Amino acid sequence: MADGYIRWQCRRGMRELDELLVRYLENVFDRAPDSEKTTFRELLELPDPELIGYLLGSQVVEDRKLYDLVNKIKQLQSY
Repeated sequence: MADGYIRWQCRRGMRELDELLVRYLENVFDRAPDSEKTTFRELLELPDPELIGYLLGSQVVEDRKLYDLVNKIKQLQSY
């Protein structure tokens, strides 16, 4: 199970962003491979403007592992 620190990092103060990150945390994180969990932690370390650009905007993710995870998180919007 994800620890409280990761849950706290998912709370960014922007409702749409918080919902995406928490939805991933609650529905996918525990079943994800360790490499994806590491990538999610790396994603949470990004500054808010960059994270918002990736998940809510049209900013292109250059790193392949982050790109794959961002797309996976975006797909959860329809849940």
